[in-house]
Amino acid sequence: MQAIPAGLYALTPDEQDTALLCEMVKAALMGGVSILQYRNKSASPRLRNQQAQALLNICRQYQVPLIINDDVKLCLALDADGVHIGKTDGEISAIRQRIGADKILGVSCYNQFENAVKAHAAGADYVAFGACFASNTKPNAVSAPLSLFAQARKLGMTSVGIGGININNAEQVIGAGANAIALINALFDSRSVDTITQCAKQFCLLFSKDEDHDLKKSNSV
Repeated sequence: MQAIPAGLYALTPDEQDTALLCEMVKAALMGGVSILQYRNKSASPRLRNQQAQALLNICRQYQVPLIINDDVKLCLALDADGVHIGKTDGEISAIRQRIGADKILGVSCYNQFENAVKAHAAGADYVAFGACFASNTKPNAVSAPLSLFAQARKLGMTSVGIGGININNAEQVIGAGANAIALINALFDSRSVDTITQCAKQFCLLFSKDEDHDLKKSNSV
């Protein structure tokens, strides 16, 4: 299985202006985003292809993996770094076989730990739990207890927290054991390049604080 970078996982907003989207993504990567997912539910297939290609070029410059949301065909056509799927996007083992062993496969498991165990066994590189908190992006999303992250870590699963995460509650998710936190609104809502970069840096610092806490804890044992 592929090791995904820990830290800040950015999901793109539904932005139709490709030039603006690219500038916002560059700003986020400059701030320390370690993995990017292209997700645009409102874009036409042609626009999705154009935007994903443009973002792949940027991610290559910054050496950050690009994950394509819910579109295995687009991932393979562009030779992106991986794909993220939900519960209705097909059999995990079949998708793993289709994309090969070298690409990252992420699976949304919502609040279902049993599904995460099955996804991991079927070849998922990481599982995503959410919504961790109330989410504006998906207001009707199920609530996922933070205890899921500790359970996943015990079994050696890489987990990503998503849903309603902001600068005020992100530390709870990281402290619970999530390897990465996924952001859309909290990172991109300002649409300001400088603000996005500074925001990303703030979130990345939370992971440094968590590492320092773990180091102090281990040294005290």
